[in-house]
Amino acid sequence: MHDDGFHVYDTTLRDGAQQEGLNLSVADKIAIARHLDDLGVGFIEGGWPGANPKDTEFFRHARTELDLKHAQLAAFGATRRAGAKAADDPLVAALRESGAPVVTLVAKSHDRHVELALRTTLEENLAMIRDTVSHLRTEGQRVFLDAEHFFDGYRSNPAYALEVVRTAAEAGADVVALCDTNGGMLPDELADVVAAVAEAGARLGVHCHDDSGCAVANTLAAVSAGVTHVQGCANGYGERSGNANLFTVVGNLQLKRGYDLGVRLGEMTRVAHAVSEVTNVAPSSQQPYVGTSAFAHKAGLHASAVKVDPMLYQHIDPELVGNDMRMLISSMAGRASVELKGRELGYELSGEKAKQVVGRVKELEASGYTFEAADASFELLLREEVEGARTRFFTVESWRTIVERRTDGTLMSEATVKLNAKGERIVATGEGNGPVNALDRALRLALERIYPELSALELVDYKVRILEGTHGTEARTRVLIESSDSTGEWGTVGVQDDVIAASWDALEESVTYCLLRAGHTPA
Repeated sequence: MHDDGFHVYDTTLRDGAQQEGLNLSVADKIAIARHLDDLGVGFIEGGWPGANPKDTEFFRHARTELDLKHAQLAAFGATRRAGAKAADDPLVAALRESGAPVVTLVAKSHDRHVELALRTTLEENLAMIRDTVSHLRTEGQRVFLDAEHFFDGYRSNPAYALEVVRTAAEAGADVVALCDTNGGMLPDELADVVAAVAEAGARLGVHCHDDSGCAVANTLAAVSAGVTHVQGCANGYGERSGNANLFTVVGNLQLKRGYDLGVRLGEMTRVAHAVSEVTNVAPSSQQPYVGTSAFAHKAGLHASAVKVDPMLYQHIDPELVGNDMRMLISSMAGRASVELKGRELGYELSGEKAKQVVGRVKELEASGYTFEAADASFELLLREEVEGARTRFFTVESWRTIVERRTDGTLMSEATVKLNAKGERIVATGEGNGPVNALDRALRLALERIYPELSALELVDYKVRILEGTHGTEARTRVLIESSDSTGEWGTVGVQDDVIAASWDALEESVTYCLLRAGHTPA
């Protein structure tokens, strides 16, 4: 367990799960908690037992299925109801019985919310805080308090907002987290409020939403003003515009401010992407520190400088957060980009050869190709330029597709592929729910007997882009295919006037690259 002097508190499983379109099962929450524990966060908020059946079930499963090595589990809930006793409140009982060593209580700190939302008096709200905190402390649980709408409440009635902090601390709350619930604060004004509240003597935390785009900046400003407990969500998940991105916060604190948070930053990129897989929310490529584009270089000027010293265009060494530097190949790329990308793929390119590859890339991109998301296509192009011949494991004689509309209204596609591989002429037919799917199946049927590795090949994503036409309605079509063989992923690209032809080109390159990865020698 890390030192208690500074808290990294994750609320992905509760606040992050409120993101539109994000729906976590109990198994999902268990999996995410394990990843966060591997990263080394101090606290994982599991949800609201008693108020949400799924969260109640999560805490029941967590007792036997979660063996946390670094983090402590926190149960989230509200203070007792007005006019009741904490010991008799069923929701408070659910917090007691959750098995969580830590309880985080949410309490109103904005006078208007107390009177309009809770429909009680300001004094009764303080009594609710005092009674619930002291009760849970007596029952042996550690208590944090989230002062909801604190900054808006401080603007409205600073004396009352401060009294909420004092009441919670005096009742035994270890931390009072000041919440920018509406996400509208800016860093300088938030820091001023935190500094003023710090004089009340309580240990303070901060919980920021990103509605003004300042959640991470506000969190860092709060730390500078005296906060020692930061809350956030993996990948910035959360309601509306999201919560403070916990990965960005801890990266900045640990690498830029020198805080020893106990977080294993070398695992951060892996954990960020693992959580994205569980939530089924596509990761942002431009996410700081952990995004696939966070250390990607495209412009030729940048690449020339990076070739001399990578730190000329990078604020940290990407390996510190488990990420990699990437060179993007595009029409903006210069010779340095190609040389660096070639070296990354195992090719040492001479100046003239690099110039030749750059010229080829720019020529192809002018006709609609893009290689930024088609790393496999670029490697095949590079091999062709270096070796003087196209990498081929088979030669295609012909292919065709037929789309049939049947009497019941259903559509069925059929494809036939004729090719030669290892001295054999092979004809194969496949059916699919579209012409591209049918072509994919036919190509696999033709080759899997000779190359059994293709049984592991999977098409992960398929994108079509209609490029701007040059004459009226004429247009070129670009198809990007992302493939996987269970040990890695790669992208290929095809460009033709016809979408099926473009798809075939991308499919053929994907299969070729799969066989290259498997160690086969081209025909």
